[in-house]
Amino acid sequence: MSVSSTVLFRRGRVIDPRNGVDGVRDVLVRDGRVAEVSETALDVPDARVVDAQGRLVLPGFIDLHVHLREPGEEGKETILTGCMAAVAGGFTSVVAMPNTKPVNDSVLVTEYVKAKARDARLCNVYPAGAITKGLQGEEMAEMGSLISAGCICITDDGRPVMNAGLMRRTLQYATLFDIPVMVHEEDLTLSGKGVMNEGRTSTRMGLVGIPPSAEVAMVARDLILLEETKGRLHVAHVSCEGSVRLLREAKRRGLRVTAEAAPHHFTLDDEAVGGYDTHARMNPPLRSRTDVEAIREALADGTIDAIATDHAPHGVLEKQVEFDKAWNGVVGLETALGLTLCLVREGVLSLQRAISLLTDGPAKAFGLPGGHLAPGAPADIVVVEQDAEWTVDSARFFSRSRNTPFHGRRLTGRVAQTWVGGRLVFEDGQIKESR
Repeated sequence: MSVSSTVLFRRGRVIDPRNGVDGVRDVLVRDGRVAEVSETALDVPDARVVDAQGRLVLPGFIDLHVHLREPGEEGKETILTGCMAAVAGGFTSVVAMPNTKPVNDSVLVTEYVKAKARDARLCNVYPAGAITKGLQGEEMAEMGSLISAGCICITDDGRPVMNAGLMRRTLQYATLFDIPVMVHEEDLTLSGKGVMNEGRTSTRMGLVGIPPSAEVAMVARDLILLEETKGRLHVAHVSCEGSVRLLREAKRRGLRVTAEAAPHHFTLDDEAVGGYDTHARMNPPLRSRTDVEAIREALADGTIDAIATDHAPHGVLEKQVEFDKAWNGVVGLETALGLTLCLVREGVLSLQRAISLLTDGPAKAFGLPGGHLAPGAPADIVVVEQDAEWTVDSARFFSRSRNTPFHGRRLTGRVAQTWVGGRLVFEDGQIKESR
C-alpha cells in the first residue's frame, strides 16, 4: 500500500503520561516522528487523516520481556509471527530474550535477530544478550561485543545466575556500559523439582511446590551486590510479596533497580492450577492471592516500573502432557492490554498509570526511544477502543503458539490500530502490508 509521510490523528483522547497529557488532542506525524500535539483542531491538507474520536491515542507499548524462539525453535514462534502478535497487542517495541538455539551469546546471533526483525518490518526488536556463555552460568559472555552489536541489556532469563561472584562481576562490568542486568531470580536449591507454588493448593494436588523464598532470597542477594557495585539491576517477572518489600526498600534507598510484572502474575493465583491445567504452569509459578495483591499494589505505587508479558510460546506437545512434565510459560502479547485494563476497571490502577506501565515505564527502565508522544518522538502510536468487548480465542492468535490460560475469557479494551515509525502495521484485526 502507499504510505503517507504525514498522518493526522484527529480528536482522540491522547494519554501521554511522561508529558502529563490527558485530553482530546490532534496528533500530527511527519516523516516517522511526532511533529505536534495540539488541543485545537489542525488543518493539514496533505495529511492522511485518522478519525480517532471516541478512541484512545497512546504511545506504542513496549515489552521488555519476550521470547521470539528464533533461531532454533521456529515451530513455536518466529521473529515474524512474534512481531505480528506484538503489533496486534499494541506493542511497537519488544526486547527479545537470548535463550534461543543457539543462545544469543555472540555477535553472529545478535546480527541474525536484527536482520530477521528488519525483514519483518513490523515492530522494533531489541536483542538481549546472554550474561553467560550458553546460559550455563559458568563463564561470562563477551558483554562488550554484544552491546556493540546492538544488545540493550544482558540476561540469562529462564535460568538464574547461581554463582554470586559471577553475578557481582557482571554488575561491575555492566557499569562500564551503563546497561541493565536483567535477572531471573530463582535459587535452584530451594525450587528443586517444584512445579507450582508451595501452599495449600500444591499439597491438595500432590504436586511438588516452589516456596516464595526461592525468588525472594535471590532478590535479596542481588540487591546487596547492586549496592556494592553501583550497577543497574532489572528484576524480571516479580511474583512474591517478599520481593516487593525488598524492591520498595531498595528504591527508597536510591539503588538503581527496576522491576517488571507479568499479567498472569497480577491476574491469576495458584488456584488456577486446580484442574492440572498446564497452561497455568510457568516460572516463577502463579503465587498466592496475598502475593497477587502485593504485585497489584506495587504496580500502583511505582515499586514495579513496567508490565512485561514474558511471552513464552510452546507447542502442543510441550503442554498436553502430565502437569509435572509440561514446559513452563504462556503467550501474552495479544492479551496484555485487556488484562491490564481489568486493573483499571477494578480501581487498582488509574488509566494513566496503566498506560505508563506499558509505555513510559519500560522505556525509562531500559533507556529506549519511544514511550511518549512529545514532538520529535518516534511515531510509534496505538489507537485503542477502550470499551470494546471481546473473547480471547487462542485459535485466532497471530502467535504461532496457543498456550494461554485466558482462552475463553471476556476482556474489554482492544487495539484498533498500531503505527510504527509512522507506518500503519495493524488495523482492525489485520496485519497491514507496508513495504
